[in-house]
Order: sequence, then structure tokens, then C-alpha cells
Amino acid sequence: MVCFCFLVDQTRKVRRSKPAAGICSRCGGGASVADMKTCTRFCYVPFYWKSWRAIMCTFCGAVLKSYH
Repeated sequence: MVCFCFLVDQTRKVRRSKPAAGICSRCGGGASVADMKTCTRFCYVPFYWKSWRAIMCTFCGAVLKSYH
């Protein structure tokens, strides 16, 4: 019997951010507009990248709104 196991993971990085008006609905922290980059890897080899913009909490890191 042969069993294959593949590892797929996804990382999300903040490339740039600047302060924005508003507060987080979860923790009450400040908000910022961030340029995000998502990278999906299959067996440690990156095969998909996506850049997008989001409004994030500066304290807890929650994505409050995303613009794809």
C-alpha cells in the first residue's frame, strides 16, 4: 500500500501599511490600510501569489475589510 502526503500551506504578509480612521470591532484597536501579499505553496514550492488591499486592526491583526 502506497500513501502520498502533500503539504499545502498559505502565508499572508503585509507589504505596506498606513494609518486609517476607525477602530476594530473585535478588540477596539486602531485600523490601518495594508497592501497584502498571499503566497500558496505546495510541497514547499510557491505556485500562486495574490496581491490585495485590506483594512486591518493594528492590535489583533484581524482583517476588517478586504479589497481583492
